[in-house]
Amino acid sequence: DGKKIWASAPDQTMLNKLSNSLGIHTTTDNNVAVAAADVVILAVKPQIMESVLLPMQGSLKAKKPLMISVAAGINLHSLSTWSGGELAIVRCMPNTPSLIQLGASGLYANEHTSIVQKNLAETVLKAAGIVQWVQTEAEIDAVTAVSGSGPAYYFLFMEAMIDAGTELGLSRETATELTIQTAIGAAQMAKESDVDTAELRRRVTSPGGTTEQAINTFESAHLRDIVKAALNAANRRSGELAELLGETKPS
Repeated sequence: DGKKIWASAPDQTMLNKLSNSLGIHTTTDNNVAVAAADVVILAVKPQIMESVLLPMQGSLKAKKPLMISVAAGINLHSLSTWSGGELAIVRCMPNTPSLIQLGASGLYANEHTSIVQKNLAETVLKAAGIVQWVQTEAEIDAVTAVSGSGPAYYFLFMEAMIDAGTELGLSRETATELTIQTAIGAAQMAKESDVDTAELRRRVTSPGGTTEQAINTFESAHLRDIVKAALNAANRRSGELAELLGETKPS
């Protein structure tokens, strides 16, 4: 029901489009939106989160909504400090396929979040794909490395396959269509299969066949080590951004 949803933004033209297309309430005043909300989704750039939350402290304390942050690198301590403290907050790390309802999101809640509110957060995020709760806030950095940044890894691999297929004589259109459909098919098989991805790979890799030659080439080039190093770098950078963008948590 669009009448239960409020959107707040500084751009009135964009708000008018949302109101006309979705039938939701809109405002340029965050405090007006908070006063009407049981759930507040914080979807702003990390660099401006503090300046957005500080003027909302009074409204947040009065309403005490569940807050869901999708801002990368802003930890719960910072969110709590800037919003006035002791509010239910869930950190979420979604990814870009959420735009087509195929997202993968990691969630972590603070100690003020009730079971009912956790279920509510899960319901909201499931509208955009799957959700996974993690056991510690530090694991959000790992979620960022795996699924948050992950779509770009697959895009890069597909880009490389398309380029290689073109060099082998295929038209770029044909190489692109085959690469994308292969990625979709492999992902769907992995999702539906009752065996793990290693077994699925073995089933495709006939001894002495073409796939084995390709797999051996990947293994000889230490692909697994490259992937591990890449995810470690993303995980490390996620933690660094939290320190750069947020409050320093007391030790």
